[in-house]
Amino acid sequence: MNGVFVVAATFVGAVSSLRWFRVAQREHYLPWSVSVFARRWWLIDAVNVTLIAVAATSAALALVGIVPLVTGSVTLICVLVGPIGLSLKGTSSPLAWTDRLRRVALAAGVLWVIMVAIGGLTGSIGLLAYEAVALPLVVDVALAIMWPLEMRSQRTWIDQALTRITSVKPTVIGITGSYGKTTTKEYTRRLLTSHGATVATPASFNNKMGLARAINEHLSDGSQYFIAEMGTYGPGEIAEMCQWVPPQVAVITAIGPVHLERFGSLERVVEAKSEIFADAQVVVLNVDDDHLARLADSIKDKRVVRVSAGKVAAANIVLAAEGDNVEVRVDGSLVAQVPSVPLLSNLACAIGVLVGLELPLARLTDALRGADTPDHRQSVFTSEAGVVIIDDTYNSNPTGGQAALDRLAQLGTGRRVVVTPGMVELGDQQAIENRHFAEKAGSVADQLLVVARTNRRALLDGAANVSLPVIVVPSREAAVSWVRENLGPGDAVLYENDLPDHHP
Repeated sequence: MNGVFVVAATFVGAVSSLRWFRVAQREHYLPWSVSVFARRWWLIDAVNVTLIAVAATSAALALVGIVPLVTGSVTLICVLVGPIGLSLKGTSSPLAWTDRLRRVALAAGVLWVIMVAIGGLTGSIGLLAYEAVALPLVVDVALAIMWPLEMRSQRTWIDQALTRITSVKPTVIGITGSYGKTTTKEYTRRLLTSHGATVATPASFNNKMGLARAINEHLSDGSQYFIAEMGTYGPGEIAEMCQWVPPQVAVITAIGPVHLERFGSLERVVEAKSEIFADAQVVVLNVDDDHLARLADSIKDKRVVRVSAGKVAAANIVLAAEGDNVEVRVDGSLVAQVPSVPLLSNLACAIGVLVGLELPLARLTDALRGADTPDHRQSVFTSEAGVVIIDDTYNSNPTGGQAALDRLAQLGTGRRVVVTPGMVELGDQQAIENRHFAEKAGSVADQLLVVARTNRRALLDGAANVSLPVIVVPSREAAVSWVRENLGPGDAVLYENDLPDHHP
């Protein structure tokens, strides 16, 4: 075999793997996630389909001995430059060489050297060419090999957190849900702080290492309440967290098709989220959500606090907007009027925590004065050019998208524009939900800007159904430039979701 080709294959593997390491990092190092994204990228458009077809065909020709040096080289070139659009370095999600990534890269490197050595020893240029095409699978195998080792290495930090939380003995409030977790956590933190020293997991730290870090770095002697946001990509994750951070009060904010492609069905989402109240004495459920209303009726061995943002009048806690204020009713009695805040169902869940802990509600108004939603969750501000901006770019979902459109309808006196790449991880509902979102936008907006390619077809179809004018832009930056050039005082724009650039 031509030794130059072996060197070239090694080089291509080293360079091209960078883009797949970046995907692995953005997908939380989940085994087999890289291959899923590789398939999406190679099939996203005619250019990439042609490129991967040429790569595979050339490798096949090399394998059967048809000018192997030439055909094999064609494969290497295709793998080196493609898929088009997925850059090596990244912009919105650049590669960060963390200790964990270095370990994954080492494992992948060892696998690649072994594969190249086998190709070299057999003298098969075609085999080496096919190995280059399979680089995403190589990274996935490395992730799978390293996964149990990484889980074991995390045990030290988790044991330290367990020791800490056992020593401090705070009342633990666990919060989960398909969406609304972080906003509910922030409202709950505000309300509990007026009753005692409160620590909450920062930002969206909602996996076991995020919990461990929050406990180890922030939980101190005298902390009375610890609010733990708990997320999950599959069954068993929340149950594992609750083994060492068991909530006394468990909250489920909502059930929706977020991460549906990982779970497979909404019933499995409900089961996974329900792991949070296995050992809880009190369960707070947003019964505006039909799934949670049915779940509330099925719980017999715990105290259930049903909360509603006005949809279910018989809930234990009902919030209803009245002008600039919100009426808070507990078991039918008006107990407070508080300043109006965004996302009332999340506030209702937070008040449900206080009721579940049997804490007085007299300080609600003071605790909520000046309250805002966390960044990028329907945050509203006005640009220097006078354009009203709704920033709802964090992890969009169908219910939140509708709420954001409702908010857009209330703002601005001029043109209204929606900018979105659509929603992802919705499984077989993704195209349907994105098409519906564009259709609903037609009743509010004058213009839809579709960002990138992931959901372009579905959004275009939905917009066409309601004759909503559409502009397609390649990136969020291009959309922002369009807004700056075309909108002015009195106009309003909704930025709904923002996908990192490892999405096609």
